[in-house]
Amino acid sequence: MGAAILGNVSQTFTVGWLYPDLMNIYGDRGNILTLLKRAEWHGYEPRLVELQRGAAQMMDDVDVFFFGGGQDREQALIYDDLREFKQDSLQKAVAEGAQVLAVCGGYQLLGHYYQTADGERFDGIGLIDVTTQAGKKRFIGDVVVQTSIEGLEPSSLVGFENHSGRTFLGPEARPLGKVLMGKGNNGSDRTEGCVQGGIIGTYLHGSLLPKNPHLADHLIGAALRRRGGGVLSTLDDSAELAAHGWILQRAQRR
Repeated sequence: MGAAILGNVSQTFTVGWLYPDLMNIYGDRGNILTLLKRAEWHGYEPRLVELQRGAAQMMDDVDVFFFGGGQDREQALIYDDLREFKQDSLQKAVAEGAQVLAVCGGYQLLGHYYQTADGERFDGIGLIDVTTQAGKKRFIGDVVVQTSIEGLEPSSLVGFENHSGRTFLGPEARPLGKVLMGKGNNGSDRTEGCVQGGIIGTYLHGSLLPKNPHLADHLIGAALRRRGGGVLSTLDDSAELAAHGWILQRAQRR
């Protein structure tokens, strides 16, 4: 589809999927498929590592981690495992330039804590400066975001939200973008998601990356720069951007 990466240093591009058996709702597997396929189109050999519960191997080799969403029951099942077996390796990988895309439940668990409606508090692993509290009403529907990521073209992101969490950003995190349509992080401050270092957290399901190929390439390119990767080749994204535009128009009509 596109030419190979210029100045390609390593032929392998590795995606690490955290808890694919439990944290995988709303079709978010599409994010994995998009990362793998676009890496292949850019001239790399894509590889998927499934990081299940228990001691995880190969986390040092991962270029982009994906951490999806799950129901409360599933999040409770992985809570202790995340802290015991994944936290240190994930923190080290991010410090060395690996990228992370965390959606919904994964987004919440990377923050400082999640507090339930009953007041019970579950400490996250604190990789991003956010806190989350349970809300009384679910936010459901299309979302359009004006992104704050410099150089992203187009500057809009589209997706679908379905969450009751209310997430608030601390001073170390900046919003992924400004909500033009939808509720976003908390329904009150017009922010959606967060960016902190190499981590992007978001409530955008649907899947996010197939309809936002520019964000997928942002993650791929940023991950490859840590090992001297060159500039990404130009791909024909007319079909993907047509889907992006159609959702943008549908949202505006509503």
